Amino acid sequence: MSDEPEEPSRTQEFSLAIGAVASGLLTDLMSQLLNQSFGQRGIVQWVGYSVTALLVIVSFLRLRSRARRARKRKQQGATDLHAAAEEAEQWMIALGSTAGGMAAAEWFSLNEDRLRQLLATEKPHNDEIDDFARICDALEAWYVRRPDPDALLQLSDMLSAAAEAAGRRSLAELAATRAATAFRMFGDLETASARLSVSANIATNGRTAFALRMRRQVERALINLAVADRAPAGNDRDEAVLNARDRLDEARLRRPGPDLAADVAISINQAVVHLYQYDSQGALEHLRPAHAHATAAGDVSGEAHSLELIGVAAWMQRNRHEAVSRWAHAAHLYAEIDEREGHARCLQHLGSAEVVAGNREAALLLLEQSRLLRTAGSEILTRYLDAAQRIADVPEVGEDPPHRKAGTWLKRALGRFVGGLE
Repeated sequence: MSDEPEEPSRTQEFSLAIGAVASGLLTDLMSQLLNQSFGQRGIVQWVGYSVTALLVIVSFLRLRSRARRARKRKQQGATDLHAAAEEAEQWMIALGSTAGGMAAAEWFSLNEDRLRQLLATEKPHNDEIDDFARICDALEAWYVRRPDPDALLQLSDMLSAAAEAAGRRSLAELAATRAATAFRMFGDLETASARLSVSANIATNGRTAFALRMRRQVERALINLAVADRAPAGNDRDEAVLNARDRLDEARLRRPGPDLAADVAISINQAVVHLYQYDSQGALEHLRPAHAHATAAGDVSGEAHSLELIGVAAWMQRNRHEAVSRWAHAAHLYAEIDEREGHARCLQHLGSAEVVAGNREAALLLLEQSRLLRTAGSEILTRYLDAAQRIADVPEVGEDPPHRKAGTWLKRALGRFVGGLE
């Protein structure tokens, strides 16, 4: 399938012009024959009426052929959209899993532009809007994972416009929540909260609504944790963390049914809340079942993320050996599915451990590798690199906040519920 619609060639333009002229001549000829036939008798009248009838039939056949070609073009467009949605959805499911996680990342890298072009050029009708939305879901998983908030926001705008045209409130609700995720990734927490309020105001009923409410609660929790990142130690920070915990508890209650991927993501975020509260044991109570469930489900991304945070909890408990072991294992898993941001974080953890141990060369190697994998700069990473350069005088530079689990697990939940449940 071509990325851009083909422009008509000169031959095609000439044929179209000839067709237009011929249609005009036929119309004029029919008019003349009818005029000449009136008032005539015998064979002249019969020939005039017969030829006119024949010309009417020819014109009708031409119009029907043109309508058939238009329907065929429309059906071809719908077929292209459906085929792309099927393919994108399959690769989305594979993304971050044992079932071809690396291949899925490569597929999205190669096909992202084609999918975006399809979304930009297709004007989906009501019977095609679900395929349009499935492509948006797949690209969202990719943009959150990469991460690319600008592309995610554009995706939200496209879905919002399509939802309005098709009268699909649930998709408009999803688009507003997706925009909130993008603004949170930008760091604009105020706008992110406002978009969540827009999503809540559109809220629909039914099983789809439960999945969307669950996602909103998780997103509000992530916004509160981002607020905690910015707040100094004290009441404001503690309040933001407690709000995040409440939102996650609510999200677990909002599940529309058994959903292992959702359970893993919520458990990981609940563990993050405990780590913010310096409660390493409480974090492990969530991380161990999350790790077991992710491993059983073949969710390598969830398995790696839970191992990464188990390492953070072990480090808080001053168990350096276990922390380094968990981070090394998590880094290996992230590399297997080409999840570069997670891989970079684990290399930073390992590099920081080498800085603290006073191993200059090992620290610099790991931290430089982390820097090369990151899509955006990290102030903490820069400070560790500076510390590694002057290893004889190691400062206490702290650590990045524990990484939260983004809401891409809803790729499976919403994929089941959005279609046809208005």
